[in-house]
Amino acid sequence: MKAWFALALLLSAAALHAEPALVLLVRHAERAAEPKGDPDLSGEGRQRAQALAAALADVSVTGIVTTQFQRTRQTAAPLAAARGLTPQVVEAKRGEDHIAAVTAAVRQMNGVVLVVGHSNTVPQVAAALAGSAGKPIDFCETSYSHLLAVQGTHLLRVRYGAADAVAPQPGCQ
Repeated sequence: MKAWFALALLLSAAALHAEPALVLLVRHAERAAEPKGDPDLSGEGRQRAQALAAALADVSVTGIVTTQFQRTRQTAAPLAAARGLTPQVVEAKRGEDHIAAVTAAVRQMNGVVLVVGHSNTVPQVAAALAGSAGKPIDFCETSYSHLLAVQGTHLLRVRYGAADAVAPQPGCQ
């Protein structure tokens, strides 16, 4: 009887620390045209943040990861408010250190997790989570409408909100 009880406790603990069932990843919404610093979202960006919350209204998001920058936090804010969630902030770093930090944070969560990042990190985080051997897609600097979904080793790409204002350059999406 003690063995069954111990096994039940272990399985319950493992279930509490399971990786997320689904990870949704987006780039921050359009930022204001401030040349330096930590810009707010533009009017279009605030609309896209609302569109993200609307697009995920029927999804039971249980966790949110952002960077420390206003544009990622403001993009997540409408959904976080609707769900009563406090996003986990992962400090933005250069290169692989940032990818590793975000994937580690995500893997500590369960349920459905939203990651709001940057054009130069979201595709790499998605590839790391999915275990993709190939090269991640490149987001254009003018592209804001991508939503990537990772479930296990599967990666799905869709668009949300308004169409991007500027057509993508060759070699990026």
